Amino acid sequence: MNNIVTIPKKLAQKGDLVVIPRKEYEEFLTLKKIIPVVKATKEEMRVIRRGEKEFREGKYVEWTQLKKELARRRSRHG
Repeated sequence: MNNIVTIPKKLAQKGDLVVIPRKEYEEFLTLKKIIPVVKATKEEMRVIRRGEKEFREGKYVEWTQLKKELARRRSRHG
């Protein structure tokens, strides 16, 4: 049996749609209830905004690249 899902174009175009398995969603809801929301300080918000700007400008390293670099440094110094 095939399941058919229709996604409104507005949701698909904005990137506002997230699809996850029900079990993961239920776990998320549970965690959401027990993890406190912490308000960022002005300094933390400044750092976050700077990071977002740098990300938009392409000033970042991909995770796989970072792992390789760290492993290479470890092997040289270990």
